[in-house]
Amino acid sequence: MKTMLPILFVLFAVGAADATEHHSGHGAVTGGGGAGGGGCMKPHLTKFLPAHLETVVPGAGFSFIALNVNKPEQISVTVKTIPVALTTEFKDPYYLVKGKLPESLVNTVARINIKVSAKSPHCEAENGWLLKIADK
Repeated sequence: MKTMLPILFVLFAVGAADATEHHSGHGAVTGGGGAGGGGCMKPHLTKFLPAHLETVVPGAGFSFIALNVNKPEQISVTVKTIPVALTTEFKDPYYLVKGKLPESLVNTVARINIKVSAKSPHCEAENGWLLKIADK
């Protein structure tokens, strides 16, 4: 029995290493880790204009780029909890998204808060930036 212990230990160690090797990347697959292609790529929000902390007038326009978004209806924007109407233009492979700050926001700092919704939380994104809004 004493001679079997080292052999069992080696077999266990090899089996654990084999399992670790095959499962170490689990979840990092672009397709979502499962069969069937139901996965998604996380949306990416970038190129915010005007730039972060730039001073703008009330009602000023803003824009950003949204990558890995299936439908523009998934994108919503609020500024100080006020929903903002958006226009989108598909520029393969991204959407150019434009909106205007609420006219009611004067002499304040406000965050443009972007949310991309989806059926799966892994396919959602949130981002934004701050702007200084001057007097009229």
